[in-house]
Amino acid sequence: MEDSRHDAPVARREDDRFTTGRGEYTDDIARPDALHAVFVRSPYPSASIRSIEPGAALSRDGVVAVLTGADLAAEGFIDSPVPFRFPQGDGSFALETPRPLLARERVRFVGEPVAMVLARTFAAAQDAAEQVVVEYDEQACVTETALAREAAAPLVWDDRPGNLAYHWRHGDADGVAAALAASARVVRLTSRVSRVAAMTMEPRVALAYSGEDGRPVVHLSHQSPHQFRDELAKLFGLAPADLRVVVRDVGGSFGMKAGALREELLVFWAARRLRQPVRWAASRGESFLSDEHARDLVIHGELGLDAEGRFTALAIRYEVNVGGYMSWRSTAPVNNIGGISGVYAIPATAADVLGVFTHTQPTAPYRGAGRPEATYAIERIIDVAAAETGIDPAELRRRNLIPASAMPYRTSFRFEYDCGEFERNLDQALALARYASFAERRAESQRRGMLRGIGMAMPIEMAGGLASDNAQLTAHADGTVTLRVGSMSVGQGHETGLSQLVAQTLGIPIEHVRYQQGDTDLLATGRGNGGSSALIQGGSALRLATQELIDNGRSAAARVLEAHAADIEFARGAFRVRGTDHAVTLAELARAGEALQGAGMFKPERPTFPNGCHLCEVEIDPATGQVTPLQYVSVEDVGRVLNPALVEGQIQGGVAQGMGQALIEQVCFDAYGQLLTGSFMDYAMPRADDLPTIVSANLETPTALNPLGVKGVGEAGTVGALSATMNAVCNALRPEGVRHLDMPTTPMRVWEALQEARRARG
Repeated sequence: MEDSRHDAPVARREDDRFTTGRGEYTDDIARPDALHAVFVRSPYPSASIRSIEPGAALSRDGVVAVLTGADLAAEGFIDSPVPFRFPQGDGSFALETPRPLLARERVRFVGEPVAMVLARTFAAAQDAAEQVVVEYDEQACVTETALAREAAAPLVWDDRPGNLAYHWRHGDADGVAAALAASARVVRLTSRVSRVAAMTMEPRVALAYSGEDGRPVVHLSHQSPHQFRDELAKLFGLAPADLRVVVRDVGGSFGMKAGALREELLVFWAARRLRQPVRWAASRGESFLSDEHARDLVIHGELGLDAEGRFTALAIRYEVNVGGYMSWRSTAPVNNIGGISGVYAIPATAADVLGVFTHTQPTAPYRGAGRPEATYAIERIIDVAAAETGIDPAELRRRNLIPASAMPYRTSFRFEYDCGEFERNLDQALALARYASFAERRAESQRRGMLRGIGMAMPIEMAGGLASDNAQLTAHADGTVTLRVGSMSVGQGHETGLSQLVAQTLGIPIEHVRYQQGDTDLLATGRGNGGSSALIQGGSALRLATQELIDNGRSAAARVLEAHAADIEFARGAFRVRGTDHAVTLAELARAGEALQGAGMFKPERPTFPNGCHLCEVEIDPATGQVTPLQYVSVEDVGRVLNPALVEGQIQGGVAQGMGQALIEQVCFDAYGQLLTGSFMDYAMPRADDLPTIVSANLETPTALNPLGVKGVGEAGTVGALSATMNAVCNALRPEGVRHLDMPTTPMRVWEALQEARRARG
């Protein structure tokens, strides 16, 4: 095969149609006969439902139906039945809470859907929704985990004492306690990771109808069409082959568009019930109310150090706000908590995680899905330890790094790293960030009355997971090759990266590769998107499919060229009899009637561990509290790099999301459970001019865990940026007497922290 290595970036194939308005998103699909769905949503965070009266709405022109939980129950659809058993670490299991598709008896957060109005126009449906009369009995509510745990009685689920959704634990807690007691110093920190919303460029949207072959078809904006198909089939008692799920272009996902959420399921149900096409598209305000949120946890950490500054033990406790319902998506902070060990040789580590019910939207995966939180747990407390011991933050990390010679390395907490050169990452990042001369830059800022800080983080994350993915290739007589993949691009550039892999391996122009994704009729199964799996699973499956195509082509070429298959060599798109000029191309074989196909499936035996070192430098105006990022450096080891431009794009996007959460993003509720950040006038999103130039470098340590040697890059920027940015802000504030400040570090919060520190100094 041709070498798939390519040092020069390849321009993204998909960008031309995106930037010229020729993308095909779900809401672009024309169905003039489709009914429009609008949801009636609860105005209360906690209430029992006394009655739902749709009469006035049904009498309006154009209204076809008003559906409620009673209609679902009459058809036997009580709750969304996703089998789920979450082990808590002591042999017991957390109980998944039933989540009705439309609330019937009570509501548990503002925005929970209680009825579905269907009309011939969107305006008619929207007007009619306001005429549906719902009588509620409002009840006490709670939005904070601490208040929920302190409540005298359960406020969310009657059978969950202390409002606990789960209590997960792992590690040798007794051994960690003994090691901390024997340590020369123990550093303690309580910090908060704020609640955020994904706010994808394209909101959630769905369209359902009966296809030409009589099977139901669902178009939607989603990251895992096969997973959605399987859950939909399970709910409605269908075989997966009895329905078709189609996902074309997607304007962002970030984990929020995984799984089967209520509104999409209800669109499918309504279309079947009414035997008419049904469509729904969330408005931006509706997205704030209906999308699952993310993060929102309090971290209690204890880090032990010996007299030389080497780590002795780490104890971490999470209190996670899971919102009003518990599902497999609620466990993201636990699934990736192994990152609390970081890249450090910590002899003993233990953690326990409390999932707490509140009257807020359920929390779910968001870019990183627990990885940024785990990295923050260790990286923030290391900076506090550095300040309290007087050891430079870079030096303290260096003393505790796992050496490359120790690989493979099993940490004291869950993970086993197959390879990595962590000190090399640190050295390169320090050089790029001009770390040695930071004191001069800080002094220059001080002369102007400004505060300057630098922060670092050394993230490591589990990527890929253990799920399988599939790919298929077919060569055609016109010289093109059709590529079908089970992975799903939601904006990352898979069409370019995977097509590039095929083109380089087969020795054909990338323009000759026809890329197809997101249609469950194309492949029986598919991994979809998530966990930085596109190349780990999808690319590896594609490599195997390419090899099979070449092997099949070699046999076909032997027949056409009347030679032994062992004498056929392949290079640059042609099969040649070794030592001769007798050759035939893939296209010529196809024109000769040879069926040229290849299929591949890859399931990793172990996950990979991309890792790196990030540094952020900021300046703060103490008069206003305004934080200005000045520079950002990212050095990442994501394994073998196929397309540097795609890697850099993923890093930049991830850094923007991590910095956004650190500096300005936060979902807020008032004391009555009402969402205060329900629009972009209230929920701040980072803009291009809020960010500094992001300098990124790749230090490749290929892994042997997959055929491509890749480790994954999708989460890397976010995982490092949250911690590096927060450490930079706190580093700038430290000389003023601020030990720690929680995110987001908005101007008001920074200014208030400075005033409080000055009052404390007298």
